[in-house]
Amino acid sequence: MRKIFLLDFSSQQAKKLPLLLYYHGGGFCNETPFSPACHSYLKTLVAEAEIIVVSVDYRRAPEHTIPVPYDDSWTALKWAASHVNGDGPEEWLNIHADFGRVSFAGDSAGGNIAHHMAMRYGQERLPGINVAGTVLIHPYFWGKERIGNEVHEREAVREGIDAMWHVACPLATTSGCDDPLINPIKDARLPSLGGSKMLVFIAGNDVLRDRGWLYYETLNKNGWGGKVEIMEAKEEVHVFHLSNPSSVNAVAMRRKFISFINEDR
Repeated sequence: MRKIFLLDFSSQQAKKLPLLLYYHGGGFCNETPFSPACHSYLKTLVAEAEIIVVSVDYRRAPEHTIPVPYDDSWTALKWAASHVNGDGPEEWLNIHADFGRVSFAGDSAGGNIAHHMAMRYGQERLPGINVAGTVLIHPYFWGKERIGNEVHEREAVREGIDAMWHVACPLATTSGCDDPLINPIKDARLPSLGGSKMLVFIAGNDVLRDRGWLYYETLNKNGWGGKVEIMEAKEEVHVFHLSNPSSVNAVAMRRKFISFINEDR
Protein backbone atom coordinates (compact mmCIF):
# COMPACT_ATOMS: atom_id res chain seq x y z
CA MET A 1 0.00 0.00 0.00
CA ARG A 2 1.14 3.55 -0.74
CA LYS A 3 -0.04 6.83 0.72
CA ILE A 4 0.26 9.74 -1.73
CA PHE A 5 0.63 13.36 -0.66
CA LEU A 6 -0.07 15.96 -3.34
CA LEU A 7 -0.63 19.71 -3.47
CA ASP A 8 -3.97 21.25 -4.38
CA PHE A 9 -3.72 21.69 -8.15
CA SER A 10 -6.88 23.69 -8.68
CA SER A 11 -4.93 26.54 -10.29
CA GLN A 12 -2.15 24.67 -12.11
CA GLN A 13 -3.49 21.40 -13.45
CA ALA A 14 -0.55 20.26 -15.58
CA LYS A 15 2.38 21.31 -13.40
CA LYS A 16 5.12 18.68 -13.03
CA LEU A 17 6.68 18.24 -9.59
CA PRO A 18 9.60 16.28 -8.13
CA LEU A 19 8.67 12.87 -6.74
CA LEU A 20 9.87 11.73 -3.31
CA LEU A 21 9.54 8.16 -2.08
CA TYR A 22 9.50 8.22 1.71
CA TYR A 23 10.08 5.30 4.08
CA HIS A 24 8.88 5.64 7.68
CA GLY A 25 10.89 4.56 10.72
CA GLY A 26 10.05 2.30 13.62
CA GLY A 27 12.86 -0.25 13.83
CA PHE A 28 11.35 -2.28 10.97
CA CYS A 29 8.68 -3.33 13.50
CA ASN A 30 6.48 -0.32 14.27
CA GLU A 31 4.72 2.68 12.71
CA THR A 32 3.11 3.11 9.29
CA PRO A 33 2.62 5.98 6.80
CA PHE A 34 -0.66 6.60 8.64
CA SER A 35 1.02 7.23 12.00
CA PRO A 36 0.01 10.77 13.02
CA ALA A 37 3.51 12.21 13.39
CA CYS A 38 4.72 10.87 10.03
CA HIS A 39 1.50 11.87 8.27
CA SER A 40 1.64 15.41 9.64
CA TYR A 41 5.32 15.86 8.80
CA LEU A 42 4.86 14.79 5.20
CA LYS A 43 1.80 17.00 4.72
CA THR A 44 3.88 19.98 5.81
CA LEU A 45 6.82 18.93 3.65
CA VAL A 46 4.63 18.62 0.55
CA ALA A 47 3.03 22.03 1.10
CA GLU A 48 6.33 23.82 1.68
CA ALA A 49 8.47 22.00 -0.91
CA GLU A 50 5.83 21.73 -3.68
CA ILE A 51 6.60 18.09 -4.36
CA ILE A 52 4.71 14.79 -4.56
CA VAL A 53 5.39 12.22 -1.85
CA VAL A 54 4.67 8.51 -2.06
CA SER A 55 4.86 7.22 1.52
CA VAL A 56 5.55 3.48 1.43
CA ASP A 57 3.67 1.06 3.67
CA TYR A 58 6.15 -1.82 3.71
CA ARG A 59 5.45 -4.99 5.67
CA ARG A 60 7.13 -5.17 9.08
CA ALA A 61 8.85 -7.57 11.44
CA PRO A 62 8.47 -9.85 13.27
CA GLU A 63 5.89 -11.31 10.85
CA HIS A 64 7.79 -10.08 7.80
CA THR A 65 11.52 -9.92 8.34
CA ILE A 66 14.25 -8.53 6.11
CA PRO A 67 14.48 -8.64 3.11
CA VAL A 68 10.66 -8.20 2.92
CA PRO A 69 10.72 -4.45 3.86
CA TYR A 70 13.38 -3.83 1.20
CA ASP A 71 11.54 -5.84 -1.43
CA ASP A 72 8.24 -4.07 -0.68
CA SER A 73 9.98 -0.70 -0.95
CA TRP A 74 11.51 -1.60 -4.31
CA THR A 75 8.11 -2.81 -5.51
CA ALA A 76 6.73 0.63 -4.59
CA LEU A 77 9.39 2.26 -6.78
CA LYS A 78 8.47 -0.05 -9.67
CA TRP A 79 4.82 0.84 -9.10
CA ALA A 80 5.73 4.54 -9.34
CA ALA A 81 7.74 3.79 -12.49
CA SER A 82 4.65 2.26 -14.09
CA HIS A 83 3.38 5.85 -14.51
CA VAL A 84 6.35 7.04 -16.60
CA ASN A 85 4.42 6.84 -19.87
CA GLY A 86 1.31 8.47 -18.40
CA ASP A 87 -0.78 5.31 -18.29
CA GLY A 88 -0.29 4.08 -14.73
CA PRO A 89 -3.09 3.28 -12.23
CA GLU A 90 -2.79 6.55 -10.25
CA GLU A 91 -3.86 9.55 -12.34
CA TRP A 92 -2.17 12.11 -10.08
CA LEU A 93 1.21 10.55 -10.83
CA ASN A 94 0.44 10.28 -14.54
CA ILE A 95 -0.27 14.00 -14.69
CA HIS A 96 1.97 15.60 -12.07
CA ALA A 97 5.05 13.45 -11.31
CA ASP A 98 8.37 14.45 -12.85
CA PHE A 99 10.21 11.14 -13.12
CA GLY A 100 13.41 12.92 -14.05
CA ARG A 101 13.53 14.32 -10.49
CA VAL A 102 13.03 11.38 -8.12
CA SER A 103 14.46 11.17 -4.60
CA PHE A 104 14.48 8.67 -1.74
CA ALA A 105 14.19 9.63 1.93
CA GLY A 106 13.43 8.04 5.27
CA ASP A 107 13.92 8.36 9.01
CA SER A 108 15.59 5.81 11.32
CA ALA A 109 14.85 2.33 9.87
CA GLY A 110 13.34 4.19 6.93
CA GLY A 111 16.72 5.89 6.44
CA ASN A 112 18.26 2.44 6.30
CA ILE A 113 15.70 1.46 3.64
CA ALA A 114 16.32 4.66 1.65
CA HIS A 115 20.04 3.83 1.59
CA HIS A 116 19.31 0.34 0.28
CA MET A 117 16.93 1.66 -2.36
CA ALA A 118 19.73 3.93 -3.60
CA MET A 119 22.08 0.94 -3.57
CA ARG A 120 19.67 -1.20 -5.56
CA TYR A 121 18.98 1.64 -7.98
CA GLY A 122 22.73 1.83 -8.56
CA GLN A 123 22.60 -1.83 -9.68
CA GLU A 124 19.15 -2.01 -11.33
CA ARG A 125 18.17 1.15 -13.19
CA LEU A 126 14.48 1.47 -14.02
CA PRO A 127 13.58 2.87 -17.47
CA GLY A 128 12.34 6.44 -17.30
CA ILE A 129 13.35 6.95 -13.64
CA ASN A 130 16.16 9.31 -12.67
CA VAL A 131 16.99 9.22 -8.96
CA ALA A 132 18.78 12.47 -8.24
CA GLY A 133 19.53 11.97 -4.55
CA THR A 134 18.75 10.47 -1.17
CA VAL A 135 18.02 11.94 2.27
CA LEU A 136 18.80 9.90 5.38
CA ILE A 137 17.29 11.17 8.64
CA HIS A 138 18.96 9.66 11.72
CA PRO A 139 19.54 6.42 9.78
CA TYR A 140 19.46 3.11 11.59
CA PHE A 141 23.02 1.91 10.97
CA TRP A 142 24.94 -0.10 13.54
CA GLY A 143 27.93 -2.41 14.04
CA LYS A 144 29.57 -4.85 16.41
CA GLU A 145 32.41 -2.54 17.39
CA ARG A 146 31.33 0.41 19.55
CA ILE A 147 32.34 3.77 18.09
CA GLY A 148 32.18 7.39 19.18
CA ASN A 149 29.27 8.22 21.47
CA GLU A 150 28.16 4.56 21.59
CA VAL A 151 30.99 3.82 24.04
CA HIS A 152 29.36 6.09 26.63
CA GLU A 153 25.79 4.88 26.09
CA ARG A 154 24.12 2.59 28.63
CA GLU A 155 24.66 -1.09 27.87
CA ALA A 156 20.91 -1.71 27.98
CA VAL A 157 20.43 0.76 25.13
CA ARG A 158 23.18 -0.80 23.03
CA GLU A 159 21.85 -4.30 23.65
CA GLY A 160 18.35 -3.12 22.73
CA ILE A 161 19.57 -1.85 19.36
CA ASP A 162 21.39 -5.14 18.79
CA ALA A 163 18.24 -7.09 19.67
CA MET A 164 16.04 -4.97 17.40
CA TRP A 165 18.24 -5.84 14.45
CA HIS A 166 18.10 -9.57 15.24
CA VAL A 167 14.30 -9.38 15.33
CA ALA A 168 14.20 -7.54 12.01
CA CYS A 169 16.84 -9.74 10.35
CA PRO A 170 17.11 -13.13 12.06
CA LEU A 171 18.93 -14.56 9.02
CA ALA A 172 22.00 -12.44 9.86
CA THR A 173 23.16 -15.16 12.26
CA THR A 174 26.89 -15.04 11.51
CA SER A 175 27.51 -11.43 10.52
CA GLY A 176 25.01 -10.01 13.04
CA CYS A 177 25.32 -6.24 13.39
CA ASP A 178 28.21 -6.18 10.94
CA ASP A 179 25.96 -7.38 8.13
CA PRO A 180 26.20 -4.78 5.32
CA LEU A 181 22.41 -4.38 5.59
CA ILE A 182 22.84 -2.66 8.98
CA ASN A 183 26.52 -1.65 8.69
CA PRO A 184 26.95 -0.20 5.18
CA ILE A 185 30.62 0.55 5.84
CA LYS A 186 31.15 -3.22 5.48
CA ASP A 187 29.60 -3.22 2.00
CA ALA A 188 32.24 -3.37 -0.73
CA ARG A 189 29.59 -2.19 -3.21
CA LEU A 190 29.03 1.15 -1.42
CA PRO A 191 30.78 3.18 -4.18
CA SER A 192 28.06 1.96 -6.59
CA LEU A 193 25.37 3.88 -4.65
CA GLY A 194 22.80 5.30 -7.07
CA GLY A 195 22.13 9.00 -7.50
CA SER A 196 24.53 11.92 -7.52
CA LYS A 197 23.92 13.47 -4.10
CA MET A 198 23.27 12.44 -0.51
CA LEU A 199 22.12 14.38 2.55
CA VAL A 200 22.52 12.89 6.04
CA PHE A 201 20.77 14.37 9.07
CA ILE A 202 22.01 13.46 12.55
CA ALA A 203 21.03 14.53 16.08
CA GLY A 204 23.56 15.41 18.77
CA ASN A 205 21.95 13.31 21.51
CA ASP A 206 21.12 10.32 19.32
CA VAL A 207 23.03 7.09 19.98
CA LEU A 208 23.07 6.58 16.18
CA ARG A 209 24.80 9.94 15.62
CA ASP A 210 28.32 8.70 14.95
CA ARG A 211 27.10 6.00 12.57
CA GLY A 212 25.75 8.85 10.47
CA TRP A 213 29.06 10.67 10.67
CA LEU A 214 30.96 7.52 9.69
CA TYR A 215 28.67 6.95 6.70
CA TYR A 216 29.19 10.56 5.58
CA GLU A 217 32.97 10.36 5.96
CA THR A 218 33.14 7.03 4.12
CA LEU A 219 31.12 8.29 1.14
CA ASN A 220 33.44 11.29 0.95
CA LYS A 221 36.56 9.17 0.51
CA ASN A 222 35.56 5.80 -0.99
CA GLY A 223 35.36 6.83 -4.63
CA TRP A 224 31.58 7.16 -4.87
CA GLY A 225 31.92 10.45 -6.77
CA GLY A 226 28.67 12.09 -5.71
CA LYS A 227 28.10 15.08 -3.43
CA VAL A 228 27.44 14.21 0.21
CA GLU A 229 26.31 16.68 2.89
CA ILE A 230 25.62 16.31 6.60
CA MET A 231 23.67 18.45 9.07
CA GLU A 232 23.79 17.92 12.83
CA ALA A 233 21.15 19.27 15.21
CA LYS A 234 22.99 19.82 18.49
CA GLU A 235 21.31 18.73 21.71
CA GLU A 236 18.49 16.99 19.84
CA VAL A 237 17.29 13.38 20.15
CA HIS A 238 16.39 10.68 17.66
CA VAL A 239 13.62 11.74 15.21
CA PHE A 240 12.99 14.96 17.15
CA HIS A 241 11.63 16.48 13.92
CA LEU A 242 8.55 14.26 14.28
CA SER A 243 7.93 14.79 18.00
CA ASN A 244 8.62 18.54 17.93
CA PRO A 245 8.20 19.68 14.30
CA SER A 246 7.83 23.38 15.10
CA SER A 247 11.10 23.67 17.03
CA VAL A 248 13.87 25.87 15.65
CA ASN A 249 16.06 22.90 14.77
CA ALA A 250 13.20 20.96 13.15
CA VAL A 251 12.28 23.94 10.97
CA ALA A 252 15.93 24.44 9.96
CA MET A 253 16.18 20.76 9.13
CA ARG A 254 13.03 20.85 7.01
CA ARG A 255 14.29 23.90 5.11
CA LYS A 256 17.55 22.11 4.34
CA PHE A 257 15.61 19.03 3.22
CA ILE A 258 13.48 21.15 0.88
CA SER A 259 16.50 23.00 -0.51
CA PHE A 260 18.24 19.70 -1.22
CA ILE A 261 15.24 18.21 -3.03
CA ASN A 262 14.59 21.34 -5.09
CA GLU A 263 18.10 22.58 -5.83
CA ASP A 264 18.00 21.38 -9.44
CA ARG A 265 14.59 22.88 -10.28
